[in-house]
Amino acid sequence: MIPENLLLDELRKPVISGLTRPKHWRRQQLNQIEALLKEHQDDVLNALAADLGKPPTEALFELIALGQELKLAQRQLSHWMQPRRVPVPLAHSPGQAQVMLEPLGCVLIIGPWNYPFSLTLQPLISALAAGNTAVLKPSENAPNTSGLIAKLIPQYFPENVVQVVQGDGAVAAALIKQPFDHIFFTGSGAIGQKVMAAAAEHLTPITLELGGKSPAIVIDGADLEVTARRLIWGKGLNAGQTCIAPDHLLVQQQLKQPLLKAMTVAIAEFYGADPLQSPHLAQIVNDRHFQRLQHLLDHARDQGKIISGGQVDASQRRIAPTLIDIDSRNNPLMEEELFGPLLPIISVSNLDAALTEVRQQPKPLALYLFGGSHAEQQKLLETTSSGGVCFNDVVMQAGIAELPFGGVGPSGMGRYHGLAGFETFSHQKSVLRRPFWLDLKLRYPPYKTNLALLKRLLG
Repeated sequence: MIPENLLLDELRKPVISGLTRPKHWRRQQLNQIEALLKEHQDDVLNALAADLGKPPTEALFELIALGQELKLAQRQLSHWMQPRRVPVPLAHSPGQAQVMLEPLGCVLIIGPWNYPFSLTLQPLISALAAGNTAVLKPSENAPNTSGLIAKLIPQYFPENVVQVVQGDGAVAAALIKQPFDHIFFTGSGAIGQKVMAAAAEHLTPITLELGGKSPAIVIDGADLEVTARRLIWGKGLNAGQTCIAPDHLLVQQQLKQPLLKAMTVAIAEFYGADPLQSPHLAQIVNDRHFQRLQHLLDHARDQGKIISGGQVDASQRRIAPTLIDIDSRNNPLMEEELFGPLLPIISVSNLDAALTEVRQQPKPLALYLFGGSHAEQQKLLETTSSGGVCFNDVVMQAGIAELPFGGVGPSGMGRYHGLAGFETFSHQKSVLRRPFWLDLKLRYPPYKTNLALLKRLLG
C-alpha cells in the first residue's frame, strides 16, 4: 500500500540534523512552491476543469489563495521564527525566559477533493515555513489534480523533503497508522473520526478541517438584492462543494418572498435561463455524490417544495442552483452537510428564533448574518459558537490569510492560515536561562524561612 521509499526516518533526518531550522532553508522551500505555481498555472486550471468542471475563474481562485498564503509566509517568516520573550517573575530572577518555535518533524497532509490543489498545498506552505518535511496524500476523487501534484512535487523538492503518495482510502488508512509527527486532514467528519482514532495509537497530534451545516441568517436591515447575489454566488461556487458555503438559509418571515424573488433573478443573471448550459457552473465530483443530491432533490420535488431551479443533467453530473422551501430542521435536507447547489430555506420570526435554530445544530464551520444592528451582530457572536463568522457576505472570510481558519467541535479542531498555520506545525518550546551567581539558600532544605515571609515573597 505505502511506497517502499516512504521511510519516515529518512524524512525526519533533515529536521533532526538541524538542516531545516535556518531561515534560508525555509525560504528556499517557499521559493520552490512559488516557482511551481508560476510555471504550471495552466496545468492546474486544466486539471481542475477535468476533475470538477471548474470554470477558469473559479479554478484561479485556488491559485490566488495559495499566492496570498505564500506571500504572507515569505514576508513574515523572520518575525514568526523569532523566539518570544516572556517576563520573569521576581521569584525566578535573575533569569531570561522565552518560547522557541521548533519544527515537529515529518507531517502528513491529506487533501480533499473539492479544492484538491489549494487545500493540499496550502497547509504544505505552513509546514515548510515551520521547518518540517511532509508527505502529501491528494484525494483520489480528483485524479487529474492528484496526478499533477504527484508529477510536479518531485521536480521541485527532494524526496527527503516532500513526497506524494497517491491511492484510495485503503492507502490513506495505511498512512494514518504510521507514526507521523502531525497529521493534517481536510475532509468529512466521518473520515475525520477514523483519522483521530488512528492517530491516537501513536499519540500523534492532529488538525481536522471538517465542515458541517453552515447557516445563513437574513433579518431586517439586509439589502436584499446584494444579499441575494452573495448567497447565490456562495452556493453556486464550485457547485456548492465548498466547506464554508451557506448550507441553509434562515430568513425573517416578512423578507422571505422579496428575497426569494431577488435570488431567482440572481440565478438567471449568473447562469442564464438554463443553468445546465452555463460555462460558469461546475459539476458534481462523481456519480455517488450526484446520486445523493439527486435523491434529496427528488424528495423535495415530490413534496412540491422546489421554489426555483431543480434541473439536472446526469450525463454531465450538473445540478442547477435550487431554492427549496422547508418547514423545519426535521427535513431530510437538514440531516447532513449538503455539499451541493441545493439551498433549503426556513422561515423564522426574528433573530432570536434563528439563533435558537443555530444552537440546536452541531457547531458549524461558518455562520453568516445579513442585516441587523451592531447590537444584534454582537448577540450572535456572544450566544453562538462556530469556526468563523461573516456579516453581510459569505465565504470571503477564508480569503484573508491573516485570519485563522478552522472549526470547533464537530466542524473541526485546530487552525491554519498565516501565523496560525505556522504555529500548528511548530512545537512551542519553553526555555529558561539562569545564572549561577545568585543562589539563595532559602529554597533548599532544611527549610528555615518563615511561611508568612515566603508567601509575601512569592506573591
